[in-house]
Amino acid sequence: MELDNIDFQILRLLSENSRIQWKDLGVQIHMTGQAIGNRIKKLEDSGIIKAYSMIVDEMKLGLTYTAFIIIYMKTTNHDAFIRLMNDCKEAVEVHRVSGEGCYHIKVKVNSQEQLNLFLDKILEYGNYAVHLSIKEIKQQHPLNAT
Repeated sequence: MELDNIDFQILRLLSENSRIQWKDLGVQIHMTGQAIGNRIKKLEDSGIIKAYSMIVDEMKLGLTYTAFIIIYMKTTNHDAFIRLMNDCKEAVEVHRVSGEGCYHIKVKVNSQEQLNLFLDKILEYGNYAVHLSIKEIKQQHPLNAT
């Protein structure tokens, strides 16, 4: 599916507020709510819109520690590690990377003890380096960067 300027406007507005009514979206883009709904349906059917989500204040949930972990794998078979990462609720982002390490993991936990338990789990797969976040400066969705 080839996207046009209107599709990008819809994606940007939905990324700011995914609960916005189609009619209200249409007012901002100068289209009918039905036309907006049809475009959104096409974006969903084509897989461009994969899901809708919400942003939760982790601090209010007690997830006060954010750590960035670089893991240096000791094996070339990463399947078990990938399964572990998919099952671990503490791991909120996992990226296979080039450069330093094999994977970079963003972890959110509620205590130093929970972080230590997570680190014990991954130690079986390789060595790691941990970087604790002191303060989040910016969090932005890529569509809102323009």
